[in-house]
Amino acid sequence: MPSDDTPFLRHLRQCNTAVVPGNRFAFSLGGQPAGWIDPAIADRLEQEGLGSRTEGFALANPADLEALGEKLAQEGFYRSHHELFDVRVDVGQPAIARIDRGALPLFGLVAIGVHMNGLVRKQNGLYLWTGRRARNKRLDPGKLDHLVAGGVPAGHSPAEALLKEAAEEASITPEIAAQAQEVSRIVYALNRPEGLRRDILYCYDLFLPEDFTPEAADGEVESFSLIKLEEAFELVRETDEFKFNVNLVLIDLFLRHGLINPTSPEGQALQRGLAYGLSPASPGKALSPEPV
Repeated sequence: MPSDDTPFLRHLRQCNTAVVPGNRFAFSLGGQPAGWIDPAIADRLEQEGLGSRTEGFALANPADLEALGEKLAQEGFYRSHHELFDVRVDVGQPAIARIDRGALPLFGLVAIGVHMNGLVRKQNGLYLWTGRRARNKRLDPGKLDHLVAGGVPAGHSPAEALLKEAAEEASITPEIAAQAQEVSRIVYALNRPEGLRRDILYCYDLFLPEDFTPEAADGEVESFSLIKLEEAFELVRETDEFKFNVNLVLIDLFLRHGLINPTSPEGQALQRGLAYGLSPASPGKALSPEPV
């Protein structure tokens, strides 16, 4: 049970714990500021001649990043996901490199993901499909999750990644998944065991028929449940049952559907925090400073 009077804002704070530089070191890619190096790989990058703890680190040719990431995985600095992600220096910027998704937090690089609210309209109100993450998941095992969520692989747009994840995670056909509507974009930056997460989430709503039943196709979901939106509201307000970033996407949903008053002081603070992040490391801070 939260102890303060802003139970929803606490989730934003928990997702915006990054302070930079903190104990990290500036990293530039192709001459552009791109991230912050985790101390765990700083000595190794010094050995590669890529900089120092005092001067920061730089990789002149962005195309070399993928091979560097592979080398670090082979040497045991992180566990490879065997999935490449595009690397961009900030929100709205083109991809300039690729690296295994598991290495992104070690470099403090921006990552892009998609989350989809699977919604069902019934006579007695709005319902939300939730998934229970498999107990063997690498991150946040057993937590409640969205019906569909995942990272955006290299070469994919968020919409393309959504179609892929919808099929893999819930057996949603491309024809149905294509009806999802992009509704918002959320940013945050937080410290995690795997490093510095600086994420951009593209959020979607998909209204599903009452007779739809999701089926997990990739083994990443233990079970699915259809719950009233008000029940999801209570879970987010009172607990930490949902995966950390799912809370943010649901808060955005509650604001759009009036469960949280978007014109109240808390509602306005939540909207600003979701759109711009609360951490100075949040993606977009340098390009689109939060309005006063």
